[in-house]
Amino acid sequence: MAPSWPMTSLPPANRFDWTNLGLRVASGFVLVPTALYATLGQHQHWAPALTGRHEALPYLLLISVGAPLLAIEWGGMSAPLAPVRVSAAVTVAVLASVFLGYENHFALGWLAIPVGAAAAALVARGVAERPADAAYGVLYIAPAALCLIWLRATNQGVWWTLMLFAATWSADIGAFAVGSVLKGPKLWPRFSPNKTWSGFFGGLAAAMGAGTAMASLPYFQLSLWAAALVGLAVGLATMAGDLWESALKRRFGVKDSGDIIPGHGGLLDRVDGLMFAVVVMAAARLANHLGWGH
Repeated sequence: MAPSWPMTSLPPANRFDWTNLGLRVASGFVLVPTALYATLGQHQHWAPALTGRHEALPYLLLISVGAPLLAIEWGGMSAPLAPVRVSAAVTVAVLASVFLGYENHFALGWLAIPVGAAAAALVARGVAERPADAAYGVLYIAPAALCLIWLRATNQGVWWTLMLFAATWSADIGAFAVGSVLKGPKLWPRFSPNKTWSGFFGGLAAAMGAGTAMASLPYFQLSLWAAALVGLAVGLATMAGDLWESALKRRFGVKDSGDIIPGHGGLLDRVDGLMFAVVVMAAARLANHLGWGH
């Protein structure tokens, strides 16, 4: 967990701007197919063959592009006086872990994370207000990126990755839709004034439904009850990741992590929930490999 820093005050957030909905939908029509294509690869007969690491280069490319973008946004938020140097240090550390994992050296990939975090802090000394922020950037981004690589590399890993996306996206959409309609008490107004308890439970229900729907497919070897529990856990992690990023943005005094995605802000604003959810999904996949959920 990041150190407990003093919070930077921001003006109260307004309700979601519905005039921006078109941009959000258009961005989704670009981002979702890109993620699905990279995950599926180029199988001509993909349904029975979605196992292992076949056709994984587009997936690696997606992560290899996304990780530096996240690092750039982190450098801009955490070290506005030296964003390039901090972003570069975080990028190198994260990609080192990613490429080690892709080459099936996952133990070394995990070892590279604390080493890279320490190196990033050293690089940031003298140029950043808090070098520990650079280290935390590595600890924040790299585990999610490495878990994404590992999850797809497992047996039936493509199905597990697709379930991750389905549950995460469903949690976001369900929370937004239910919260916008029902409104009600705020979930955590100090950090995220727009989120409500109704949206929270709506997102969890949607994530559980997505997990169950994925497990009902004939190629997915996971029981429905286990899939519902995985969906619930992924939904909780998605909400936690979203709230945590909101707290970080408050900490750094920014409204969005960036502006690369029209209607959404920065890439970190779009994948904050996924970064927590993939770690939970990887743990569920490991438990399944050990016999749970059959």
